[in-house]
Amino acid sequence: MSAVAAFRPSRKNGVRKGGLEAALVLPAACLAVGAVMLFRTWVIPEPEGVFVEIPRGSALPRIASLLEAGGVIPHRAAWIFCVKWLGVSNKLQAGQYCFKEDQSNFSVIRMLRKGEQIHRIVVIPEGMTSRRIARILSREMGFPEDSVLLLVRDHGFCRDLGLPAESLEGYLFPDTYQFTAQAGIREVLTAMVRRFQALFHDSLDSRLKEMNMTLNEVVTLASIIEGEAMLDAEKSVISSLYHNRLRIGMALQADPTIQYLIQDGPRRLLTRDLAIDSPYNTYKYRGLPPGPVNNPGLPSVRAALYPARTRYLYMVAAGDGSHVFSTSLEEHLKAKRRFDRIRRSYSRRSK
Repeated sequence: MSAVAAFRPSRKNGVRKGGLEAALVLPAACLAVGAVMLFRTWVIPEPEGVFVEIPRGSALPRIASLLEAGGVIPHRAAWIFCVKWLGVSNKLQAGQYCFKEDQSNFSVIRMLRKGEQIHRIVVIPEGMTSRRIARILSREMGFPEDSVLLLVRDHGFCRDLGLPAESLEGYLFPDTYQFTAQAGIREVLTAMVRRFQALFHDSLDSRLKEMNMTLNEVVTLASIIEGEAMLDAEKSVISSLYHNRLRIGMALQADPTIQYLIQDGPRRLLTRDLAIDSPYNTYKYRGLPPGPVNNPGLPSVRAALYPARTRYLYMVAAGDGSHVFSTSLEEHLKAKRRFDRIRRSYSRRSK
């Protein structure tokens, strides 16, 4: 059992969640979900008007018929004349559009010419695995999950994007995106990777060389930090703990690496889970796993590159989302016993 992880309940990734932590974390999680829904409701409201979808390859008469049937234009022939007079017959873009009432022929043509389509909002939270991102894209964009994961694991696609990795795992940057309904899987995944690359600027690249680490190693460590930390303020300290373990050749014993191997996760880890034979199992194998175990946000990447200066080797959950850090196993066991007493006391009161 892990000196780092075996004695602590889980945090956001669902590892070993105890009664006390569940009672404390659940309200916070509900608030977080509420905040996302509020953001999506108020910042980007649903458009109002007449919805018309122009299929790919539609000829000009077909486009005019769809617009006339939707009540967007009053006279099909007059609108076609305007399009030809402007010389844009072959420049109208397919997609889903929302037209306002009483738009002029010229404004409708301008929208189609510029491709001012309805945008779908896709929110990717920090710490999502590619499997969970595939589910989000399936729900929001209608992509088959298997097709998303197939492209995520396409080595050739990774090379085309200039990534030093065999998978897009870790490089699908968590953010709020807007895509047209016509966007394909390749376009969507490329946008997420490009966002990561845009944020990994020259100063971070210089720090990478100072740390004598590869980009994939840093993103891998950042993903572990992302999976462990609930508080951004603790990320650099957690980073220092893992850097310290790596430096002395001590096993990381990081629960997020085990969760990555579980198909039905995240869930409470069992003893048999720690025996899974995989290079991602940091209980069995020393050093970093072969690649990231989720897609971390920028604070976790920065923490991996700029760890705090500590001698910590152990940590245990404090029950409120924070941790108690220790430099020795003896101190760690004391902190663990203290937390166990709090948990037992809470359990008795709840019964």
